[in-house]
Amino acid sequence: MKDENTNKENEELLLKHELSLIEGILESKSKYRKIIQAGIARWVKDFQDGRIEIKSVEDLKKLIEIDLELQKDEI
Repeated sequence: MKDENTNKENEELLLKHELSLIEGILESKSKYRKIIQAGIARWVKDFQDGRIEIKSVEDLKKLIEIDLELQKDEI
């Protein structure tokens, strides 16, 4: 009976730890997405203002790819 309680307590601690890790990862992803979205918005503004030429679209493509990668697990 005592071993059963210890096992349950260990399982609960493990689940709490895993939940904490997942929450940390999700929080980081959210922060990264905000940074990426700000970068995309800045790129678009610079493009509209004529500071970026079509030749340099690779930076925008990379930002969009990163943003999509971060969203994969959210769907």
